[in-house]
Amino acid sequence: MPKRMPPEVLEYLQSLGKKYGSQGGKKAAKNMTAQERKARAKKAADAAARKRTAARLARKRAERTRRSPKR
Repeated sequence: MPKRMPPEVLEYLQSLGKKYGSQGGKKAAKNMTAQERKARAKKAADAAARKRTAARLARKRAERTRRSPKR
């Protein structure tokens, strides 16, 4: 069984997340070269395309099973 974190520690970590969590991508991009940003964007675009393709294929599969004649 995992150990529970003391409430004060949890509250502190949550406050840090709220304060600095939204800065991650902006700071990372600022510290990257144009080539690194391009590579990161390409990787994200490829992942999004794979996700869209998987969803489309799943819809097709579900549609095919709904339309198949019962024997």
